[in-house]
Amino acid sequence: MLSLRQSVGPLLSTWLRNNALVASAALAGVLLAAATAMVAFYAPLDEDGLNQKIFYFHVPIALTAYACFGWGAWKGVLHLWKRTPGSDLESYVAIHLGVIFAAMTLLTGSVWGRYRWGHWWLWSSKQLVLFLVLFLFYSAYFMLRFSVEPGPRRANLSAVYAVFGVVLIPISFLAIRLASDYIHPVAFDRHGPQMSGSQFLTFCVCLAAMLSLFSALYRLELAGKRLDAHLRELGELLG
Repeated sequence: MLSLRQSVGPLLSTWLRNNALVASAALAGVLLAAATAMVAFYAPLDEDGLNQKIFYFHVPIALTAYACFGWGAWKGVLHLWKRTPGSDLESYVAIHLGVIFAAMTLLTGSVWGRYRWGHWWLWSSKQLVLFLVLFLFYSAYFMLRFSVEPGPRRANLSAVYAVFGVVLIPISFLAIRLASDYIHPVAFDRHGPQMSGSQFLTFCVCLAAMLSLFSALYRLELAGKRLDAHLRELGELLG
């Protein structure tokens, strides 16, 4: 039995390394299905009715957007500091996905706000405007990147932009905590989660689902772009 465990362990580890994309996609699918089922059938209703359940998607999507931008900044640091091969592309992919998740945050937040408070958007709310600024800042990243010819200069400028942009993340997050107009309900404070056990468990599963979705999409986009780069190099050699 011990020898079986010793042989299965390395085999499983090797399979996961070689099939990381498949494993992350499968995990994301399972968690997304579980999250949807828990939101629909397990999480209780509150006084706001069904529209409150958007919270379980809106907040994890927003936190995932922050994680994407933070990961993009970290890869930018690795490029500038250690010149790690591939870190520029990895930073770009993370920010690309971060912009997508940020757009989803704005969309789900608008839907939630319309049915909860009667407004699609309030320009007087600093927390909403700051998140919009974060979204627009990272959207402009692509204008900078693709206005420069491919090469070290593009990679360096993109990395610097990604690193400086990460400063907006704590500002945007703290705006929600410090705002005087509490558009967002306070779900967490210094005393812990302000929700029931079933609500907190559903929230954690939804957050894990969104983070795993980011991981799967990240690996998928990286694989596609690396394959495209190899095909271009092969075409140039054959040409």
